[in-house]
Amino acid sequence: MATFLKAQASSLAATAFDYLTTIVLVDVFGWWYLAGSITGTIAGGVLNFMLGRIWAFSATDGKVEWQFIKYALVWSGNLLLNAAGVFMFTHYMGLDYRVSKVITGLIVGIGYNYVLQKKFVFR
Repeated sequence: MATFLKAQASSLAATAFDYLTTIVLVDVFGWWYLAGSITGTIAGGVLNFMLGRIWAFSATDGKVEWQFIKYALVWSGNLLLNAAGVFMFTHYMGLDYRVSKVITGLIVGIGYNYVLQKKFVFR
């Protein structure tokens, strides 16, 4: 249970960084919402890898290169799922991109990221 809670805290910190990056790029610098969302997802992904490896899963005994390769595979799916979700909720359902990002992030974070990081990346 402690691993799950630490993983969720890491995910929350990475998500906050992701959302902050996205909002600054879109609302301050005028980027297209999907480009801002993808860039935010990349920034959050890097932070999540570092927090997951060092703190949440205490997986520093494994080779960082191999962990990063596995994380990159999982994270690539995460990026595609997040981009597709944000686009679909925003473009087709007319939701604000911020709301779309929250909905998509919750679905992907719980149903995809945690499971694959625990069972595949940091085991």
